[in-house]
Amino acid sequence: MNDLFTWAALGSLTGASAATLLATNVIGGLIGPNADKARKWIALGIALALSYLTAAFATDAGPEKWIIAFFNGLVIFSAALGINQLPPGNRQATPIQLAQGNEPRFIRSWA
Repeated sequence: MNDLFTWAALGSLTGASAATLLATNVIGGLIGPNADKARKWIALGIALALSYLTAAFATDAGPEKWIIAFFNGLVIFSAALGINQLPPGNRQATPIQLAQGNEPRFIRSWA
């Protein structure tokens, strides 16, 4: 159990970003193709919820922790979705190879 998520890991940027990405993909996968447009909003909601949950457990912070939690939620959202990477115009295009007729079709990319 110590190798999986812990409360301390969920309180870190890396853990919260990973949890946001994982939960968004699982929820979107369960809902199906109709959730594709809502995935960003789902991710934002999860990121903000994790941030505010972490702020709720912070006992040594003042009332400004709720404002800081909002911005931390945006950072978690940005890290989970890769928004903090280079602008899309500067990224290298990844070539896409389509499956030929003789290749197995049960192996597909989830991205």
